[in-house]
Amino acid sequence: MSRKRHREDDSCTETTSAPALPLQMSICKQAPFSDEPEAMLERERCDYTTRITYKVAKSGRVLRPIRVYADGIYDLFHQGHARQLMQAKNLFPNVYLIVGVCSDALTHSKKGRTVMTDLERYEAVRHCRYVDEVVREAPWELDEDFITRHKIDFVAHDEIPYITDDGTDLYAWLKARGMFVATERTEGVSTSDIVARIVRDYDIYVRRNLARGYSAKDLNVSFLNEKKFRLQNKMDELKDKGKRVMENIGEKRVDMIQKWEEKSRDFIDAFLLLFGREGRLSHIWNEGKGRLMQALSPPASPRRDGSPTSSNSNDNDDSVSPPPPKAGRYDFSPSSSTNAKFSNSCSTQDFSDDDDDDEHQSK
Repeated sequence: MSRKRHREDDSCTETTSAPALPLQMSICKQAPFSDEPEAMLERERCDYTTRITYKVAKSGRVLRPIRVYADGIYDLFHQGHARQLMQAKNLFPNVYLIVGVCSDALTHSKKGRTVMTDLERYEAVRHCRYVDEVVREAPWELDEDFITRHKIDFVAHDEIPYITDDGTDLYAWLKARGMFVATERTEGVSTSDIVARIVRDYDIYVRRNLARGYSAKDLNVSFLNEKKFRLQNKMDELKDKGKRVMENIGEKRVDMIQKWEEKSRDFIDAFLLLFGREGRLSHIWNEGKGRLMQALSPPASPRRDGSPTSSNSNDNDDSVSPPPPKAGRYDFSPSSSTNAKFSNSCSTQDFSDDDDDDEHQSK
């Protein structure tokens, strides 16, 4: 039993003897400033008595985090800045990244005016996921005291020399001691490029902010320029509305064309049904034409008995009687002659009586 306990005790001492790696709190919350308790506690835990070389740091056999320092202005924090910090964070297997940000007074005197204030730049950097600690009011030139106070193992920066007033490189002494690690710049993006874009498209951005509620005083714009920019905004709004209306009309036009095609097919079918060769109107016209021709044409003349087809007609239809004989204009029968004589005699007698009456009246 004693041996078993002794082995368990040995195993416990072995596991507890290894130094615990620091918790990377910057992933789940903002990075602390260098004068805050979290950063101070991490700095006190770091054993800075042993010098760590670049080769040893690359091997990953270091028992404590490797403290890497990167500095800059970080105005209008963009992807180039983030990429530089990402490279510094991934220089070695276990890196504690410290980022120094210069103040407004130092930056304006050395490099020029910034768009963001130093407080805004501090906050922008401390919310980057790769950053573990932020040093406010960082110095323009690093010295031995600053390196020792923050227990910095390596300094990360791009390889472009930063010349001082006396013509020397700011990082020359760090390069000589093997404490400098180069990072790559991101081509095509920088704070100066972003500012140049804004200056080039000044009118567009002024109109943008006026449309979002900023006043001419806020944008330092004159009265006439304000009216001009607002008029341009109105014209753009009208153009956008016109485009939307035309797009809606275009969609409706497609529907109207489809419906018109369907209706046209129905109309053509109905037209052919009425006016085609086999249509209803042709049948009606043919029937009416037949009836009209039947009404205007004379009836067929009756057939006589002596005709060649009289026997056939009598055989086919016995009920049809022959037509009555036609009477002549003058009838020379005896009865007619007697009547004529009688009428002549009567007429002569009447004329004689009239003559007698005339003679009697004269006497």
